Amino acid sequence: MKMIRAMIRPEKADDVTDGLEEAGFGALTKMNVVGRGKQKGITFGNSHYDEIPKVMILIVVKDDDVEEAVNVITKKAYTGNFGDGKIFVSAVEKAVTVRTNLEGL
Repeated sequence: MKMIRAMIRPEKADDVTDGLEEAGFGALTKMNVVGRGKQKGITFGNSHYDEIPKVMILIVVKDDDVEEAVNVITKKAYTGNFGDGKIFVSAVEKAVTVRTNLEGL
């Protein structure tokens, strides 16, 4: 299993979650976060914004489904501008459903 963490623009969050749902990845967690990327914030006139609002989507998928899920996210989150986001993929050692105590997805 792999965990995919995607930091994306807030205005693209619904497009991404809808795209994941259509592709069969309905279980996810979505939360509002703030952060900055390589550009270290943005400047408008005399104002500098160090932390930019983003949405983080967390999804755990089978190893074989990682590329498909990442492709959906990149396609749906893309605007072509700086700050479109970043995707991180990491291994999940174990997943347990609280209600049933069963392991796995």
